[in-house]
Amino acid sequence: MPEPMGELDRRYSGAGATAPAWSAAEALLRTAELFWISTVRPDGRPHATPLLAVWDGGALHFATGAGERKARNLDRNPEVVLTTGAGAWDEGYNLAVEGTAVRVTEDGRLRGLAAAWAAKYGSEWRFGVGDGCFEHGPGRATVFAVAPRVVLGFGRFAEGEPLGQTRWRFG
Repeated sequence: MPEPMGELDRRYSGAGATAPAWSAAEALLRTAELFWISTVRPDGRPHATPLLAVWDGGALHFATGAGERKARNLDRNPEVVLTTGAGAWDEGYNLAVEGTAVRVTEDGRLRGLAAAWAAKYGSEWRFGVGDGCFEHGPGRATVFAVAPRVVLGFGRFAEGEPLGQTRWRFG
């Protein structure tokens, strides 16, 4: 699939700002340590919680226990937003990934993702795989993939650059 072109929103961007290449935003998704996931509760209220995620194969992947609030929310509505970034408006870059959470159950794919988790986060985050789930000391975790439908970015990729807001569209 060709790399999406970023569309700079001039209303929320400084003079001289340019849309970063998707490869630069993708690199941030690959290296970010902490993400926030927003899901929708059964009564329509939002739910947000921090989690770890791995960018692999064009999608963000996260794991959750089947009884956790986000997993129960995803059973009813798989639409999510995952956010990460500098957390500051005037320095660094922030990203919001919108998409549909799809369960990953194939053991071979899960073994590859478990290796990616350990490589990124260290031995504390080493998972076994069985019956379509991650397995670890406290129990089992289901794994989801979120291929971006839209990614929004805001901030500066480098000090001294003008602030910019960019949208990348997929599919």
